Amino acid sequence: MSIAFVDQAKIFVKAGNGGTGSSSLYRDKFMRWGKPDGGDGGKGSDIIIRSDRNLHTLLDLKYNQHFSGAHGGHGSSNNKRGREGQPLVIRVPVGTTVTDAKNNCILRDLKDDREEIVAASGGKGGKGNNKHNLQGEPGEPGEAKELILDLKLIAEVGVVGFPNAGKSTLISHISNAQPKIAAYPFTTKFPVLGLVRHKNKNFIAADIPGLIKGSAEGRGLGDRFLRHVERTKILIHMIDMAGFEGRDPLEDYKTINRELKGYAAALGRKIQVIAANKMDLEGAKENLKKFKKVIKKKVYPISALNKDGLEELLDAVAEKL
Repeated sequence: MSIAFVDQAKIFVKAGNGGTGSSSLYRDKFMRWGKPDGGDGGKGSDIIIRSDRNLHTLLDLKYNQHFSGAHGGHGSSNNKRGREGQPLVIRVPVGTTVTDAKNNCILRDLKDDREEIVAASGGKGGKGNNKHNLQGEPGEPGEAKELILDLKLIAEVGVVGFPNAGKSTLISHISNAQPKIAAYPFTTKFPVLGLVRHKNKNFIAADIPGLIKGSAEGRGLGDRFLRHVERTKILIHMIDMAGFEGRDPLEDYKTINRELKGYAAALGRKIQVIAANKMDLEGAKENLKKFKKVIKKKVYPISALNKDGLEELLDAVAEKL
C-alpha cells in the first residue's frame, strides 16, 4: 500500500510555560528570622523542528496539527530549582521550509539531514525569593506560533514534460523508483524520487507529474508540482516525439519552457537535457528531423519502453552534473 504524498501542512505550536519561583523561608531553633531559600522555577520546553532523511511526506502533520510543550517545574525550598521541560521535537522531511504564518516570514529552510530550528522557545522560570525578592515570581509564558510547513523535494535531476510523455517509464528503468505506469495521461499524481546509479555517479532523480499549458498559474495543480523542480540542478526535458493524440512535439517543448519561466525565472535558466522519447513509434523519426531544424540543441533520441538510448542519455546527465 502506497503512502499518500503531502507537501504542505499548517500546525500550531505552544512552548511550555516557565515554572513559578518558590516563596520559602528556612528557620531553625537558633534563628529569630527566617532566611529566604525559595528556588527558581524551571524553563518550559522548547518546540524544535528537525529534518529527517527517512521521512518523505508531511502526511502525519496534516492530521496532527497541535503541539504543546511541557511546563517547567516549580521551584521549592532549600534553593531547589524546578525541573526544565524536555524539548518537544517535530520531525519533517529534508527540504521542508518553516514559515511563520503571522508575518509570512521564513524561519528556516531545512535542506540537510538533522538540521533543526527552535520554532517556539519555552518560557523562563520565575525567580525564587532567594534572589532577594519578597516572594517567588511566576514563570514566563512559552511562545505560541502558527507555522506553515512547505516541502520541496531534494533531487539533483528533475524529469519534466507533458502528461504521458513517458517520464514514469524512464524513471522506473533508470532508478529504484516504482511509479504507477499506465497508458493514459495524469497517471502520476505526485512527485516520485528514485536513486540512479550510473557508472561511477549516483544521483537522485524526481519524476514530476505532467505539466500542461497554464501550469505556472496553477492549472492542473501545476504550480504545486513546479515548486519541486526549484532545487534540482538540471532537468531532463521529456518529449513525446511520436506526437501522441496528434500533439506537436515542437509546440510541447516550447510550452513547457514557457511554464517553467512563468513560474520562476530561475527554472527557465536551468540546464536541460532534451530526451526525444517514443522513437520506436511511427512518425517519431520524421518529427525529430523537423524538431532539430528549429531547436539547435543536442537531442537524445530514446525509447524508454524498450530501454533504447538510455545509456547515452545518462552519460549526458552525469557529465552535466
